[in-house]
Amino acid sequence: MTTSYIVTGIFIYIVISLITVWFSRQGKATSMSSYFLGDRSMGGIISALSYSATTYSAFMMIGLAGLTYRGGVGALGFEIVYFAGVSLVAIFGPRFWRVGKKYGYVTPSELLGHRYGERSVAIAAGTTSLVFLIPYSAVQLSGIGYLLSGMTDGKITFMTGIIIATMLAITFSYSAGIRSVTWTDSIQAFVMIIASVLVAVLIVQGLGGFTAMFRTITERAPEMLQVPGPGLFSFKAFLGLTIPWFFFSISNPQVSQRLFMPANLVALRRMVLIFLCFGLIYTIVSVIWGFAAFAAFPMLEQPDVATATILASDYVPPALGVTVMVGILAAAVSTIDSILLTLSSIFARDMYGNMGGSQNDHHQLIIGKFVIPVISILALTFAAAEFSMIVVLSVAASAGLVVVVPAIVGAFFWTGGTAMGALTSIVGGAVFVVCMYLTGNNLFGLNAGVLGLPVSVLLFVVVSLVTKPSAASVTAGFIDEILDPVKTL
Repeated sequence: MTTSYIVTGIFIYIVISLITVWFSRQGKATSMSSYFLGDRSMGGIISALSYSATTYSAFMMIGLAGLTYRGGVGALGFEIVYFAGVSLVAIFGPRFWRVGKKYGYVTPSELLGHRYGERSVAIAAGTTSLVFLIPYSAVQLSGIGYLLSGMTDGKITFMTGIIIATMLAITFSYSAGIRSVTWTDSIQAFVMIIASVLVAVLIVQGLGGFTAMFRTITERAPEMLQVPGPGLFSFKAFLGLTIPWFFFSISNPQVSQRLFMPANLVALRRMVLIFLCFGLIYTIVSVIWGFAAFAAFPMLEQPDVATATILASDYVPPALGVTVMVGILAAAVSTIDSILLTLSSIFARDMYGNMGGSQNDHHQLIIGKFVIPVISILALTFAAAEFSMIVVLSVAASAGLVVVVPAIVGAFFWTGGTAMGALTSIVGGAVFVVCMYLTGNNLFGLNAGVLGLPVSVLLFVVVSLVTKPSAASVTAGFIDEILDPVKTL
């Protein structure tokens, strides 16, 4: 595959995306709710495709394929745990949607601050999101860098790839806020699922079919098809990867914020069902790609280039390879621009607004737009360092975000949860996770992915039991009113 094919594909993708962004502009988004939530009027199908493109990003086709190449069948188990965690949306989705509609929340951090009656809780949750989501944004940029560099044999450098992705994410985020992101996401998701399935079919056929492919793997490295795999996964390591991933749907604010966006509960239900179908197909395809890469190219030094190697190989027609490359590029960009919008809304609403800044909605919107490029540059700087494997870095970010889970669960299900308990669990848990990673990420043989959540739960429960709820807490009204009429998905 020539570099000119790839450059042409990227150019066509950019043109189509910019046209989509232009038509997605429905008047000027002059409020936080309209710019960041689409006026809470998103339909189920658009929400589902956008949710899918945002969630299944460079992590899947590059990260999960690379993890399968390196860790064998254990990678499938790892992703299935995430799939099981999506069931949490059935429990928390309607509750997020109802309180968002009732109280006008823009961010999940705002929800926590109001529920516990303390601005400091919103500030702590928002700061935690900023600290851990910037590395996760860098993961998406790195995925694009590896993809473009790998497919062009370095003619498009890693750094050029991440710069292209950063500029696209800023453009899409600025153009019309979440409306432009959801519409571009929808096109991207459709291209992703169709093209990736076609490539999987062609690769497997090129290797002689499923039987021949797995026979090759069995002869070369039988441990790839045996639990726990060829040495990457031990039971403790598997727990460290999967526990944070199980809670991804409620711990990651760029995902949980989307629970505020559907027009009604029917749209929310449709969003979740379509997302599950999309995710199942995409998971299977990504794992097949990883196994196929191992069967065809067993000596790759960097697992994260497995996808790029396949797409640039003779197994895939150039036009289809470029299409899939563009789909992966688009998926990663969709995650980045969604994170940019979420973090900018968190900074404006929960940090600027609660730390002496203006409470005026329009002023907060201006601040939110201003920090989008700032956050982008921070993510680009982080990506340029080329840290670790994509999957490992993704889970490291999730291990930090999972410390917010006890406060979220307590907000809806425990009247005894207090502001001090929530604040201590978020701050204490985040500091614990950071210290773990700075000191080798090992305590009693366990890593931060295993210990972060229990430490946060312990802090939340113990401190809540010895402190009193804030006078401004909306505990009773929040829980009683929301739980009584709520319908599960």
